[in-house]
Amino acid sequence: MRNRFPSTSLSAFGVGWSTNRRIAIITSVVAVLLAIAGTVALLTGSGNGHQAPDTATAAPAGSQSSTEAAPKPSSGSGSVPKPAQIAEPVAYAKAAAQMLWSYDTRDTNRDQQLAGMRAWMTTETKYADWASVSGQVPDPVLWSRMADQDQHATAAVTEGHYPGAFKQALAEDPSAITEAYIYVVTVNGKQQISWKKGGGGAEERAVTLAVQCRPNHDCRLAAIAPSVTQ
Repeated sequence: MRNRFPSTSLSAFGVGWSTNRRIAIITSVVAVLLAIAGTVALLTGSGNGHQAPDTATAAPAGSQSSTEAAPKPSSGSGSVPKPAQIAEPVAYAKAAAQMLWSYDTRDTNRDQQLAGMRAWMTTETKYADWASVSGQVPDPVLWSRMADQDQHATAAVTEGHYPGAFKQALAEDPSAITEAYIYVVTVNGKQQISWKKGGGGAEERAVTLAVQCRPNHDCRLAAIAPSVTQ
């Protein structure tokens, strides 16, 4: 029996989580993000388009605990790239999206994947929604099935931009962002997934990220935000 593997791979898990929870993380930080709440369309990455290897059994989306703690740093980060040293929001969001869409079960275990992703997060816990990021990683059973098939993915980013609602809100109240310096950026690109025996496929990807970029500091990932219409 052939099973459908979630098309966004790491970025599809947690699709069923509460949109309101993610909005609250952002809107409670800075008033400029309040405008986004009215333009939420759907959570990014909800499509299913890739055919999985015959032996892989996909776990239900959201089967992982949304409050999963980050693994100990001693577990390493495998092939997950180190956080980008970028101080510009759009450029950083593009690098973060590429990280989120890429993985390699051949040399990276699940704890390493989580540890590598956690390193990209803001250390200001008041503004960090780790659950929205860690929830993109498949549960341990599915990760093991993926590893059995040497499943891995690479990503190419095509563009990133501020959603229209964010730009409008920022224009109306430029000073509002100075509390937490959190920016909302939508990134588009393509993900290529491969596994044993020549299996694989590619799909277009889109994700909306909340990134924190304080003056004179490198940016950090705050959350995977609800996607917006523009």
